[in-house]
Amino acid sequence: GQAEVRARHWRSSPRPEVTMPGVPARLDPSSIRNKAKRTKVYSKLKAAKKKEKQDRRASNKRAAEHAAALGEELPKKKPRTIENTRIDDPTFVKADDLEVFGDEATDEFAQIFSNTETPKIMITTRPRPSKELFKFISDLMQLIPKAYYYPRKGFDVKKICSFASSKNFTHLVVLGEKAKTCNGMLVSRLPEGPTAFFKVSNVQLGCDIEHHGSKTSHCPEILLNNFHTRLGRRVGRFLGSLFPHDPDFTGRQAVTFHNQRDYIFVRHHRYIFDEVESQEEPKASKKTKSAPEKTKERVKARLQELGPRFTLKLRWLQQGSFDTLYGEYEWIHRRGEMDTSRRKFHL
Repeated sequence: GQAEVRARHWRSSPRPEVTMPGVPARLDPSSIRNKAKRTKVYSKLKAAKKKEKQDRRASNKRAAEHAAALGEELPKKKPRTIENTRIDDPTFVKADDLEVFGDEATDEFAQIFSNTETPKIMITTRPRPSKELFKFISDLMQLIPKAYYYPRKGFDVKKICSFASSKNFTHLVVLGEKAKTCNGMLVSRLPEGPTAFFKVSNVQLGCDIEHHGSKTSHCPEILLNNFHTRLGRRVGRFLGSLFPHDPDFTGRQAVTFHNQRDYIFVRHHRYIFDEVESQEEPKASKKTKSAPEKTKERVKARLQELGPRFTLKLRWLQQGSFDTLYGEYEWIHRRGEMDTSRRKFHL
């Protein structure tokens, strides 16, 4: 009756085509209903892929042997990664983009980068912070020159911005926390903005880093890596404006903001260059043994991490000083609309 009609309709209805990547539909074993035949076709496909891989390796080996016989070197193949296959961004800044450089010469951070203004940072927290957050604040005050902590008490952020501007502070940093760990950082350029909010993760204090060093009073060098888009360069300059741009090279200290897949890794190191003597082994013959050749001096760089280390993720960037009600946003991270591909980055 009805069961036979439904079965007949199911057999006559078209099936959705489910295919394996890189396999033609007529050879795809997932479209074969018979289990024995499907297993047989799958084993044949697997054997063919294995043979193709072996042939490719043998061909590469013959090419390398031929190049070695001619005294040549084969060009190394560049590995395929998410970074070098990123989706093209129309705002990607080229090395000769004079328009971008002209805008940066007159932006909100130009005076700090040209050393005509010295940054002065006010650091505060959310209301009623935990004791653990003060340890991170202490490390931040060692990381950033001329950073001062002010207790939040009961004041809102807009009033704190006005107070900090009257005291000639150039930046305001407000730290948030969850479960006694810093999880958010609001940074505002005073008095006219912009304002950015970063998600903070992977916080590790300097005292918890193995073989850590101690910071000195020397002004560090600032390294901004992999900020390639218009938004990325603006965020990089925003973070770089927290520091004076007159480094004291005798201190050999460097603060790095390294952008990778829109995550900004913050590290603080001391570096040193050592001259290491190395001996070159002579080409010894079978009959005679020759002494080692003259030693050569090569320079080797060593790093000592000072801390703290943490990771930033931009959530939004707002024009002007902090104003969540009437402020105009330059950029907001919307996960559902923007995170459509693993190879799409914004910074």
